[in-house]
Amino acid sequence: MTRSVSDKVMNALVIWIAKNCRPINIVDDDGLRDIIRTASGDASYNMPSRGTIMSKIHTLYDDEKARRMNMLQQATHIALTGDHWTSVSNDNYVGITAHFVDKEWKLHSFALTVSKTEERQYAEACADHFLDVAREWKIEDKLSTLGTDSARNMVAAARLLPFEHLPCTAHILQRTVTVSIHGSGFESVLAKCRKIVGHFKHSPSNAHELMEQQVACGQKQESLVQDVTTRWNSTLEMVKRIQRNKSPLTTTLAQQKSNVAMLTTQELAKLQKLEELLEPCRYVTELLGGEQYISCSVVLPALCHLFKIMESTEDDPAYVVKFKNDFTSDLSKRKDSTNLTWLKIATAIDPRFKDLKCLPKDERNEVWASLSKLLMAQSPGKQESKETTDQQPPKKRRISVLLVSSDSESDEEEESIEQCLNHYKAEPKLHMKGCPLQWWKKREATHARLAPIACKYLSTPATTVPCERLFSLSGHIIQKKRATLSPDNVNRLVCLSNWLNVKED
Repeated sequence: MTRSVSDKVMNALVIWIAKNCRPINIVDDDGLRDIIRTASGDASYNMPSRGTIMSKIHTLYDDEKARRMNMLQQATHIALTGDHWTSVSNDNYVGITAHFVDKEWKLHSFALTVSKTEERQYAEACADHFLDVAREWKIEDKLSTLGTDSARNMVAAARLLPFEHLPCTAHILQRTVTVSIHGSGFESVLAKCRKIVGHFKHSPSNAHELMEQQVACGQKQESLVQDVTTRWNSTLEMVKRIQRNKSPLTTTLAQQKSNVAMLTTQELAKLQKLEELLEPCRYVTELLGGEQYISCSVVLPALCHLFKIMESTEDDPAYVVKFKNDFTSDLSKRKDSTNLTWLKIATAIDPRFKDLKCLPKDERNEVWASLSKLLMAQSPGKQESKETTDQQPPKKRRISVLLVSSDSESDEEEESIEQCLNHYKAEPKLHMKGCPLQWWKKREATHARLAPIACKYLSTPATTVPCERLFSLSGHIIQKKRATLSPDNVNRLVCLSNWLNVKED
């Protein structure tokens, strides 16, 4: 193998290790060495050392970071999402991701850091950490919003920062579901479901017998799911799997003569009702959880859709009515505590929802008035010349002339803004499956004054899903056998894996 080919193999190894979360000591694997020797035809090939691979990873990280810093410098407005995570070695990490729309109206989302923190998670410490990361990436003057969960320390930290805060809609929705189930007629049947799931999850032999019955019934082999209060849509998934496996579960429990009883017909009917109630919540959570498409402007239309579903209580049993009432009441309170002003403007600036039908009629004019103020704030200020400032106060007649002129200019500006908004309102609505960013890309010149506002508001994610996915990635890297990785190396490996897996056109 020539030197150039050997270097190519080593670079490919480095990218593979970083991209797919492989351990560094994989280069000590004799089997991998033999595969490369067989593929290259060079029986004398030796794998690079761990030190060499780590050095290459550091170089790759520096190159990729410089490229992304350049992308951030080109952006005009940047949104952040952040959250805390605890590793298997009981270390606390803070993950922060950046989101922005570039000049070509393409949405970008990638990790900035997954850094270890030693101090307690007080609001001041969290706020300082966000600012430190912003300074490190030289974006502190471009930040527009910070997305976090609804933890008290994160909400308090957001109040200390000089940019807008957007609570995670998925966390809000999950909390509402949990509150609505508590005290409803579904609690007893869900408790019975958990006993059934535990019976099969804690015994391999029981699980094997269930899978045999699934095959006998001509169904797909699948394990049951245990719901977790903090895991989105886990209750719905538990219910759906029990519903799908009703026959195998009934047969298996009967054959085992277990003390765990199968659900009755009435209880299965309750599960069916609960599935119908939770399915729209799952749809909304997944709709808002994307990283590569606009989600902030979808929040209010999606919540409006949920409210309409929950308001319909005709012919519903009492326990369903109670769930719907509790759901509507709790979600209304949580919705009011979000950044409604930001969400309304994001909805108005999205060509799919610019008719604002998700809002009451009396609130629609307020949204357009807020948008008008934003346009007014964008207008270049009228600066007085130094000569005018140094002169003595002019005569009363001259003052009146200036005031009349100023009022006239102000009226012209307001009229121009009104024409700008009317022109935008007159545009045909974009189809739901259409891309708002592509719509704005084609009409940027036509709506030149509104385009910067659209770029700012549409780049904000509705949830902290990007951070949650970042922590899932971190869990693949910080394992029991790799618990001694240094914080700097954890940051490099997690960020590199995130960056290298981002699909770019």
